[in-house]
Amino acid sequence: MSSAMTALAPTYPLYLANEAVQPNTDLAVTDKYSGEVATRTALATPEIIDQAIAAAVSAAPAMAEMASYERQAVLAHCVKRFTERQEELALALCIEAGKPIKDSRGEVGRLIDTFRIAAEESVRMTGEVQPLDISPRARGYQGIWKRVPIGPCSFISPFNFPLNLAAHKVAPALAVGCPFVMKPASRTPLGALIIGEVLAETDLPKGAFSILPASRAGADLFTTDDRLKLLSFTGSPAVGWDLKAKAGRKKVILELGGNAAVIVDKDADLEDAAERIIFGAFYQSGQSCIGVQRIIVHADIYDRLKSMLVERSQALVCGDPKDEKTFIGPMIDEGEASRLDNWIQEALAAGAKLLCGGHRNGAMLDATLLEGVPHDATVRNEEAFGPVALLSKFTDFEAALDEVNDSHFGLQAGVFTDSFEQVMRAWDKLEVGGVVIGDVPSYRVDNMPYGGVKDSGLGREGVRFAMEDMTEVRNLVIRRRPA
Repeated sequence: MSSAMTALAPTYPLYLANEAVQPNTDLAVTDKYSGEVATRTALATPEIIDQAIAAAVSAAPAMAEMASYERQAVLAHCVKRFTERQEELALALCIEAGKPIKDSRGEVGRLIDTFRIAAEESVRMTGEVQPLDISPRARGYQGIWKRVPIGPCSFISPFNFPLNLAAHKVAPALAVGCPFVMKPASRTPLGALIIGEVLAETDLPKGAFSILPASRAGADLFTTDDRLKLLSFTGSPAVGWDLKAKAGRKKVILELGGNAAVIVDKDADLEDAAERIIFGAFYQSGQSCIGVQRIIVHADIYDRLKSMLVERSQALVCGDPKDEKTFIGPMIDEGEASRLDNWIQEALAAGAKLLCGGHRNGAMLDATLLEGVPHDATVRNEEAFGPVALLSKFTDFEAALDEVNDSHFGLQAGVFTDSFEQVMRAWDKLEVGGVVIGDVPSYRVDNMPYGGVKDSGLGREGVRFAMEDMTEVRNLVIRRRPA
């Protein structure tokens, strides 16, 4: 761990209508490796959430009237301050999420990228001139449309990328001029609160933002309040679809779970594929909705790739995420580790073979590879969200594509192949939001459209695409009187 790192503050406030408020210190934030309480934050009550929504409604006109350069200046300030506070942000993330410190620094870099992209896009809110004279009755008519902010937004962010996935909601909202209320995951609220601290340094209109750690039981207003015009939720499918059912008339964007597959064809570079698959399966202890869960390998290369993956998996360093050498840290809590361990044991009892791993100690679960997993096993069909991946083989590429599609999830898929025809066939046939060629489905760049189909959600993130969701088209029709 870098000696430049500083300790966490003993307590953190919430942010209500742009201001730090400390009504209590009711939320304990634990160090996910030691299990000890690392700091405490304020916990928002329903009354505070109601005040925050009212403030966002009041701020909506002033936010909509901000000039493009003013919105850009706010985002540029965030880029500057996040850059200055990189080590502080990385340490907070390492402690509250159990994310290895090198990966924590990587997420801080992505936070900065996302705000930088939003700063660039904030001055590119273009519209279109549209000819309307498509028939004699419309002669002399001209159309022009532009995008306007949708209004107050509600954001609920997850524990696994508490900085960057918060950024993918906050930065586009600021870019288009939407006030917002945000509920960060109660297990990992620090990153969002530090974002709030930086936003509080700007001259955003009063009520432009509130960042409110809250218990799930007390946070219904984030979903049900009709004053909010959009809900953007990232998390589990069960929770996401339930929130959509309760959201009323507001627009809903859902980035939910996955069961990502990667196909490795017989022409793949096995060294390269093995290196990337290990990253994709076990990065962040597998706690990524696009983490590699199913590895579908051509029969001609199956045994060679299997040996390479087992060797690399066993070499991964597990332990304290603050140690620079650690690749696999703890899962978010012991309950999640126990849940996945039970799924592994269920598969083994049903005839699956353990290739490596399979050992749990508290919240720590070793990198685990399985083969021969029955088709009806829970670990094959549901989202593992932890350090386990399943190997299977194929001989026909079309059958491999069918295997990828045999899931109620559809977020991203990866394909290792040198065949252009196979690339285009995969792009045409795979029922996912994104196909990644020559890499794992875990790969994401923060300006690309990102989201899924089926149980993986609705809508797309990626700054420009989120900005479209957070705006509405407003048309102008002009009639020119006949001469």
